[in-house]
Amino acid sequence: MSSSASILKAPFDHYTAANLLLHFRQRRVKFYPVCEAEQCQPGFIEEVLQNRFKFNNETHYFIHGMNWLENPSDDIEWLIMLHKGYYLVGLVKLFSETGNEKYLNKWFELTNSWIAQVDNPGFIATDVTGRRIQNWIYAFYYYLNSQSEKISNEDFLLRFLNSLECQVDYLINNLATARNHRTLELHAVFLAALVFPEFKKSKQWLSFSVQALADNAASDILADGVHCELSTFYHHIVLKNLLAVKRLAVANNIIMPARFDAAVVRALQFSMFIHKPDGQIPSLSDGDSGCFYSLLKLGYELYGDEHVHYVFSQGSRGQAPVEHAKAFSNSGYYIFRSDWGKADEEFRNARYLVFDCGPLGAGNHGHLDLLNIEMAAYGRSLIVDPGRYTYDESGPVNWRVLFRSTRYHNTVEVDGKNQINYQYSEVKGKFHIKGPHAQTDLSCLLSNNTCHFIHGKARSHEYKAEHQRKIFFVNGEYWLISDVMQDRLQHQYALRYHLSPEAQEQITVEQSNDLIIVDSPNLVLLHPLALQSEVSIEPGFVSTSYGKKTQAPIIKFQRRAKNTVFESLLIPYQQQRPEITLQILDVEICPEQQASGTASAFSVTIQTTTQQFQDLFFIAHDGIHRRWHYQNFHCVGQFCYMRLNSDGNVENFFTGPDSTIEIGAQLLRTQTRKS
Repeated sequence: MSSSASILKAPFDHYTAANLLLHFRQRRVKFYPVCEAEQCQPGFIEEVLQNRFKFNNETHYFIHGMNWLENPSDDIEWLIMLHKGYYLVGLVKLFSETGNEKYLNKWFELTNSWIAQVDNPGFIATDVTGRRIQNWIYAFYYYLNSQSEKISNEDFLLRFLNSLECQVDYLINNLATARNHRTLELHAVFLAALVFPEFKKSKQWLSFSVQALADNAASDILADGVHCELSTFYHHIVLKNLLAVKRLAVANNIIMPARFDAAVVRALQFSMFIHKPDGQIPSLSDGDSGCFYSLLKLGYELYGDEHVHYVFSQGSRGQAPVEHAKAFSNSGYYIFRSDWGKADEEFRNARYLVFDCGPLGAGNHGHLDLLNIEMAAYGRSLIVDPGRYTYDESGPVNWRVLFRSTRYHNTVEVDGKNQINYQYSEVKGKFHIKGPHAQTDLSCLLSNNTCHFIHGKARSHEYKAEHQRKIFFVNGEYWLISDVMQDRLQHQYALRYHLSPEAQEQITVEQSNDLIIVDSPNLVLLHPLALQSEVSIEPGFVSTSYGKKTQAPIIKFQRRAKNTVFESLLIPYQQQRPEITLQILDVEICPEQQASGTASAFSVTIQTTTQQFQDLFFIAHDGIHRRWHYQNFHCVGQFCYMRLNSDGNVENFFTGPDSTIEIGAQLLRTQTRKS
């Protein structure tokens, strides 16, 4: 029999396995199991009973028994999923629900074989050890609650505890230095210390993990509330761990340091705003999509923010947030939405856009996507970030490199290059970011009650051309995006918009001298001054979860020039497509336009079943204050917008910084606020 004398404090160090099991069932330690839905499904577990495992859309069968030390896949992530052991929780959970001992026996068998074969408690990586510790403890929870007296043999429980203690002890001495892996690993140490106070080292583990978790949260959650890796998905993985720690602490009367709580509250704020109106998050920088309302719900229960309550309840309870434009300036994420649900419109129908004008992020998750956007409206994602798909770089197509590249994002590619030098490294055996990162600057962010304007710049060390992106959110209804490209030399510029899989084979393109119109489901994209542009539909993919990809089209506008501007109007609609007319305006501009593309003026007329209006745009892209004369309107500055109703009267207007509109003797200037 394995001895517990070296790892358990008195009197437990002399308990038999049966007495220990009875003790564990009678004591009162509150903890909460987590059973990952996909790996706890009966169908998945039935395959596990046969040693057949499907991870990341790839299945392998251990026909001659488990071999924990060799990877049957080319993708290390497959072996990582095997060793994390989520399915162990599913096995024991199914046993507790059905009483069928085949599930319990498989848990005994797999756990025993892992202990027998794996000598290194940190095998593969410490974050894998951390996740396995959690899943072993969650499986043990369901075993305790089953009230089964069966413990495989007299040795199992003691070997289980010895291995668990060894893994935790290894982990605490080999923790990742920072970021999401460290958070996960510290959560595992905290959980083990709390669930097993019988361990001799549990008090030491608990004291250390409480302070280390607070330090890690305070340093990794930026001042704006975004996790330092700047991945929307990993932000929520970290938040999930932090909230789990807080829930355990509250249940067991442990006081977490104030800096821990402050960081979690900041992280909840970003989660609240980054969720799209349909409840999904955008897949920014090594991200999967998904809904994390359950985390907002838990955050509300622990911290009580009524704005958070409102968002996860989709407007049915709580209090709506005030901001329609939200700046997360440390991370460079800027989020705009039309509303938070209105009396005549559902919460999920709001129009939403996120703009990335920030750094690459800590670690190795950042994509080469400066000035990237994602857009949603009427409960649908229309312009999407394709996600990450895989970390595996093997095979005839390096999907990892493709999904990370500039061309696989909604931004402008220059001369077919990435924004950052991304090359194969002989030392690392994979592609690696080399040299200096590109830089972004936020030039302007202005809002009033109905409109929002943002202007960002990106400069790469891979080419001389500067990319400026100006986004105008028009009355909470649609977007005007101006991509300004500037250099003394000619370049091949390619602007891409990645559509959702629902648009596959559902696109039509019309082109004239003045205009390109792209129709896709629930979205009309207009590209004025089209004479200079070539338009094409490229094949692409979108991945909402690791290892899975779905075909989705890419709209590509291409142009060879020195200085040029891509103007894009993105007009979403819910059901019936509106009638849209775009006209290039014949205006007098002073000083005269010096080069093609430095200034533009056009009108957009939109007619729906309930309204008709005309929107006028006057835009200078070269930094020169201009004076436009059109009919009885005089616009002075760099950006002016007006909405005329069906009677031709000004219904709404918005002017950029230091810009005004003159109508006769009347002077109009937007009272904007910097967000």
